[in-house]
Amino acid sequence: MAEIVLNERANRLLKVMMERYIREGKAVGSRVLARDLGAELSPATIRNVMADLEEMGLLASRHTSAGRVPTALGYRYFVDKLMTLQPLQGGELQQWRRCLDPDQSTAELVASTSALLSGLTHFAGLVMVPRHDSVVLRQVAFLALSEKRVLAILVVNEREVRNKVIHTERGYSTAELNCAAHYLNETFAGQDLKAIRMRLLQEMQEDREGMDSALMAVGPVVFETPPAPDDYVLVGEEKLLGCVDIEGREELRRLFEAFSRKRDIIHLLDQCMTGEGTQVFIGAESGCHILEQCSVVTSPYAADGHVLGVVAVIGPTRMPYERVLPIVELAAALLGAALNHHD
Repeated sequence: MAEIVLNERANRLLKVMMERYIREGKAVGSRVLARDLGAELSPATIRNVMADLEEMGLLASRHTSAGRVPTALGYRYFVDKLMTLQPLQGGELQQWRRCLDPDQSTAELVASTSALLSGLTHFAGLVMVPRHDSVVLRQVAFLALSEKRVLAILVVNEREVRNKVIHTERGYSTAELNCAAHYLNETFAGQDLKAIRMRLLQEMQEDREGMDSALMAVGPVVFETPPAPDDYVLVGEEKLLGCVDIEGREELRRLFEAFSRKRDIIHLLDQCMTGEGTQVFIGAESGCHILEQCSVVTSPYAADGHVLGVVAVIGPTRMPYERVLPIVELAAALLGAALNHHD
């Protein structure tokens, strides 16, 4: 944007025009702008300035006789230089604090955040599931099931609960399983799952005859690297169906396929984890072809000084950025604070 320099008059006109278009979604003509600006500029001056802005690539005409609409470059200039952020209202702040209760599990916090993002912005709210370099055991318990099956219940990291059904060669009593769980909790609590499994396998090789039978049956299996949780939680994607900026069934179909496939979206979010603060990607800026008719507002969230993921809102380019940005920024801050409380 450094090469585009507008004078105060052009900035004022462009800001008023952008705010009206974002609010109403209709091409804006010189007569409408003249009413909005009052006596600030004459109709002739407004027409001349709009023509200049169109020549710069900030505005475009859909039809020769119609008004102008913003281009992606126009949105970028507006977001970077003209936008006035709107702080959240007291009631909205209370809603965030009430829903992001630190006593919730990590999964509940992620789900609540994505739902709130969508509810407050009326677009799609997305939250990456926290990424940890290691998965640490807090506690393990076993429950005997029918037909030679054992349910393993693991509490890992802070409050994340993972369940796994283990098939065994024979049935085990509650006492046997409790004994195995007691040994594992006493010996390995606070250690990484991969390291625990390697240690157990080594012990089985060194003292197979002396090792407890139930421990041999369930121990190494339960600490196998579990499948990764969903990469992100997405809520409200159906709200994009009513966005006039996203036109055509084929475009929508490919957009929803991208949400399902996740690869392209995750690639964008991975880049945002190393960025600073709230970022706005308008159209092709995301580098994701399927999002060329969308804007994405992202902000990383962190706990204990480490970035764990990203919160985001996906909507049309005609997005009320001045409202969405503070919501995304607050969501990242409160989610990080709630997760930090787990420590």
